[in-house]
Amino acid sequence: MIDLTRGEIAAALAIWTAAFVLVWWHADRHGSRHATAWGVAAFLAAGFVVPVYFVRYWLRSRVKT
Repeated sequence: MIDLTRGEIAAALAIWTAAFVLVWWHADRHGSRHATAWGVAAFLAAGFVVPVYFVRYWLRSRVKT
């Protein structure tokens, strides 16, 4: 079991929340029909979902131009 202080838990929660908000905002602004799902996924698994989302976005934007 990992012993975390209240400050470490608060910092982790702030990072996860920021990941949710930033991914959701970006997806919503760029017309994703699943912006909320991307945001929730980023909150739950930020280390995996955030890079996947942005690589996916980058690849799709290169195809359109």
